Amino acid sequence: SHIAIGAWSSGGSLITGRKYLAGCGTQTASLAFGGAITAVSALTEEYNGTGFVNGGNLNTARRYISGCGTQTAGLAVGGGVPPSATLSDLTEEYDGSSWTESGDLNTARKALAAAGIQTSAVAFGGRVGGTTLSAATEEYGGTSFTEGNNLNTARDALASSGTSTAALAFGGYNEAAEDHSSATEEYGGTSWTAGNAMSSARKYLAGAGTQTAALAFGGMPATAATEEYDGSSWTTGGVLNTARGYLAGSGIQTAALAFGGANNKNNTEQYSG
Repeated sequence: SHIAIGAWSSGGSLITGRKYLAGCGTQTASLAFGGAITAVSALTEEYNGTGFVNGGNLNTARRYISGCGTQTAGLAVGGGVPPSATLSDLTEEYDGSSWTESGDLNTARKALAAAGIQTSAVAFGGRVGGTTLSAATEEYGGTSFTEGNNLNTARDALASSGTSTAALAFGGYNEAAEDHSSATEEYGGTSWTAGNAMSSARKYLAGAGTQTAALAFGGMPATAATEEYDGSSWTTGGVLNTARGYLAGSGIQTAALAFGGANNKNNTEQYSG
């Protein structure tokens, strides 16, 4: 019997197109924040299922930023601040209208990933300068970060999904080896275990969903490929209408959102799984 795969369709565009941004929330209540236009951006936009409206700016403009949570309880972690080589350890919490600074990461880094909610999150991977990668995992309890067990494979430009006790890390890049990654790892709340690799290795991709129902889409080299994870293996999903990397995502496997990306794209796509 034929099994239907999901499809992407057009959604309302970002007000300000940008890349290296982060996202969180659901398909009908998403948050897009940070990134770069030509300069590094502090802009925050809120999506209601049809279009974006401007929200409160980040206190510190950052690109290569990561985040998790919901539209009314978002978390922004790490990133890069001007000048380009400067790493950020900053954490900010969004309450639906404005951002407030919270406890810093122990390890400043950019192009990292995060999963969970504002009061219980996990941040992992990233780059700590030059071609030096981080495997560090940090757990956030709502006020501060504590060190957890490292990823098995250090990498930056990776994507994530899930919760603080059931997170998924996938894709990424090894800067020193100039090697794109297809590696998948599952976090159980204390340590990482290897999962089955993605079909296509890529960096600066986006993710959505849970540990057992994840979605991976876009990435560099510029691709429109989408893959769905069922907790053990990846299968091919519907392709993005616009191939791109450096994008952000939100939502769940059957109802995800993709926005922003390389060349300061402002187009948004909605996934129906």
